[in-house]
Amino acid sequence: MKLSKNFTLNEFTHSQMAIERGILNEPDAEQREAIQQLVDHLLQPLRERVGEAIAITSGFRNQEVNRLVGGVPTSQHTKGEAADCYCASGPEHLLQVLLDSGLPFDQAIVYKRKRFLHLSYRQGRCRKMVLYT
Repeated sequence: MKLSKNFTLNEFTHSQMAIERGILNEPDAEQREAIQQLVDHLLQPLRERVGEAIAITSGFRNQEVNRLVGGVPTSQHTKGEAADCYCASGPEHLLQVLLDSGLPFDQAIVYKRKRFLHLSYRQGRCRKMVLYT
């Protein structure tokens, strides 16, 4: 299912852990709506500004998958509000484009060693929190 010009629902639900364990990692209607909001308000506009592909390395995770991968129980991934993003120019560059854009976001967490940027969006509740690990 296509969510936007550059993102699909499959990108958000794909999980190697879920595949290996035979777990259905499918969002419900509320979680699907949150994913759509994340794409519409943050990821697609950011993709257009950065001018290169953004890969989702981890998107939606149901509670079981989240637990298995070591996610915190309150993870925004379980709500459909977050995605871990990779682009060839690196997480710092992606963050700089985000900050320069003025786009709304809840959290942007730079994982330097793993080379990805965790991005989240909560409709009406975006804190614009930037963290580094």
